[in-house]
Amino acid sequence: MANVSEENVSQLIPTLGDEKIDMIAATSVLQIRASEIRQTRINWQSYLQSQMITQRDHDFIVNLDQRGQKDLPDKNPDACAEVFLNLLTHISKDHTIQYILVLIDDILSEDKSRVKIFRETKFSGNVWQPFLNLLNRQDEFVQHMTARIIAKLACWHPQLMDKSDLHFYLSWLKDQLKTNAEEMTAELEHAEQVMLEHEKEKFSDKHKHHKEKAHHSDAGNEKYSSLYSSFDELKPHEDLPPGLHKNNDYIQSVARCLQMMLRIDEYRFAFLSVDGISTLLSILASRVNFQVQYQLVFCLWVLTFNPLLAEKMNKFNVIPILADILSDSVKEKVTRIVLAVFRNLIEKPEDQQVAKEHCIAMVQCKVLKQLSILEQKRSDDEDIMNDVEYLNERLQASVQDLSSFDQYATEVKSGRLEWSPVHKSAKFWRENAARLNERGQELLRTLVHLLEKSRDPVVLAVACYDIGEYVRHYPRGKHIIEQLGGKQRVMYLLSHDDPNVRYEALLAVQKLMVHNWEYLGKQLEKEQIDKQAGTVVGAKA
Repeated sequence: MANVSEENVSQLIPTLGDEKIDMIAATSVLQIRASEIRQTRINWQSYLQSQMITQRDHDFIVNLDQRGQKDLPDKNPDACAEVFLNLLTHISKDHTIQYILVLIDDILSEDKSRVKIFRETKFSGNVWQPFLNLLNRQDEFVQHMTARIIAKLACWHPQLMDKSDLHFYLSWLKDQLKTNAEEMTAELEHAEQVMLEHEKEKFSDKHKHHKEKAHHSDAGNEKYSSLYSSFDELKPHEDLPPGLHKNNDYIQSVARCLQMMLRIDEYRFAFLSVDGISTLLSILASRVNFQVQYQLVFCLWVLTFNPLLAEKMNKFNVIPILADILSDSVKEKVTRIVLAVFRNLIEKPEDQQVAKEHCIAMVQCKVLKQLSILEQKRSDDEDIMNDVEYLNERLQASVQDLSSFDQYATEVKSGRLEWSPVHKSAKFWRENAARLNERGQELLRTLVHLLEKSRDPVVLAVACYDIGEYVRHYPRGKHIIEQLGGKQRVMYLLSHDDPNVRYEALLAVQKLMVHNWEYLGKQLEKEQIDKQAGTVVGAKA
């Protein structure tokens, strides 16, 4: 995606966000269910007789639905909008609501310009309200078909969605993403456990013939492959829990709505305001399938076309998370979209210092290694190779301009401490210990935070070492570390399970104490000198 600019992104993203999205959705559970609903027949006469709908509403929906007058929405747009909104407001039966939603979605899908039927209607109430109310229904098909319609109404009309309605809708999408992702992750882990138990049973009988065992091994591998294939491609599999495919489909449906919404700049900032970006990244940091990965990274890519959002993005730890996805990716489309995000994080920020920091963060997260691998593979995808070339050039240039302190600061900010040469360099600490106090002691606070939150023994060991070296080389270091709560965290790690962490914590505590002894020694020496000076003065007097 090398030559995509802010000017033509509006043309590219709608194509990817709508037609391609609908094509992907064609075999989804949502679309299959919609096809089934289209085959049913609603008894509109019964609703008229029970006075739940008016004669006008009845005549319009019957002519459209059962008498084949498909051009009615274009001939009488005001009546069309009012009838459908009245039906959604006054009918409560799930099956009929499902049918009405499928009719509305079909009307919009046939011709995008028809969104103006609903957006420019003379309907007395808030046009959004009947749809937003349906998001709270228990029926999941109703919820997700409604969400799909709202996205089309919000994106295919020049007038933006009202702020309060937009906030409600984006919050709903965010919560649905989170809930479905958690359920999907839990169910995948359960499915994997089922598979492992199955394999254990197959290999438990050690008295069977070698060939028979080999046969079981092949079967086990096939089962493993089939499990993940099924999870990714929504194909039924006997060993998967019943709800897994449903959750997998619904999270994709929610992601499709976001892919559409986030192409509009005002909606991007609204999504940021509901904590949407951190939600996307927390899901990407967990276990989700490649299709969900692609869709959510696509959302990040769209967001990074805004220069301000591109500058803020790594505050959400986006680069380490995407670097991990790039490293593990076996799907070309996931690789392509991750590289496109990385490129935007360098190209789009107006503050070149931020772009430089993004380059350094990518270097720290071993992106250069992945670029080298991709370069050797020589993909046929022109976008991938263009982005690989661009990123390689920018990251290599940033490495050459990098001071040892820049390297250290980037490593600390990434949260991925390792025993790189800079940590063990006495020269580095002599020259740079005082610089850890810059920007409100940002690096020191990060080190203390890592001592508290990290579960990686290497990170904990290196953080302990660095705090010890800071205290050793900066005169007021002990006092500052105590203020930040670092001393308490280091002492807590004296009982850590990992011996290397215990060792580095012990050394750090010793440095904290030695520093105190040196200070005490200097004070005693000063008092002794003052006492001697007083004795001499008294003798002279």
